Amino acid sequence: MATNITWHQGLTHAERTTYLRQPGLTIWLTGLSASGKSTIAIALEQHLLHNSYVSYRLDGDNIRFGLNKDLGFSPSDRVENIRRIGEVSKLFADSGTIAITSFISPYKADRELARKLHEEAGLGFVEVHVDVPIQVAEERDPKGLYKKAREGIIKDFTGVSEGAPYEKPESPEVYIDNSKGSVEDGVKKIVDYLVEKGVLKFPKV
Repeated sequence: MATNITWHQGLTHAERTTYLRQPGLTIWLTGLSASGKSTIAIALEQHLLHNSYVSYRLDGDNIRFGLNKDLGFSPSDRVENIRRIGEVSKLFADSGTIAITSFISPYKADRELARKLHEEAGLGFVEVHVDVPIQVAEERDPKGLYKKAREGIIKDFTGVSEGAPYEKPESPEVYIDNSKGSVEDGVKKIVDYLVEKGVLKFPKV
C-alpha cells in the first residue's frame, strides 16, 4: 500500500443511517453455481426496494464485466475476486445501503475476511448459505457450465474440478435449503431473520 495517502473522514455511518432511516449492512449469499443465489438476491432486492429500503445487488457474473474483468478462476484470482467484493460491499454498507452480494465465494477464509472487514468498521454482515446438493445444481445447470466442466472444457470449476472445492459455511446466520421451497420462501427466511434481530421493520418507520 502507498504511504503518501490519508483517509478523509466525512459523514459518519451513524449520520447516514439516521438520514436514510435504515441500517447499512451486507447480506452475503454464498452457494454452488446454479444453487439459486442470484434469483433469491434479485427478489430480495425488489422486496426491500418496494418497502422503501435502499438496497443494491452485487452479482458474481455482472461484477466480472467491469471491476473484476481482469480476474480468472484460478485459486488466487478467486481470492482476489472476493477480497474486492468484500471491500466494495463494505463501502455500500457504510453509505447506509443494504448491499446484497451473490457470489459462489467458495473459500471459508475469504468469507471470514469479508465479515471481519465489516465488523471492524462496525457494520452488519449476514451470511446466507443457499444450499443444494451438487446433483440438483447439475440437473438445473441453466448455463451448461457443469456439463462443460465434466467434459474438461471449463477448468477450475467449483465443486467439480480437482483443486476447486466449495467449503460450506459452518454457522451462517441464515440457511436456505433451496432444493425445496420457492424463491419467495428464501426471501422470507432472510427477511424474517432481519426482523427478528431488529435490523429491519416492516413497514419502514
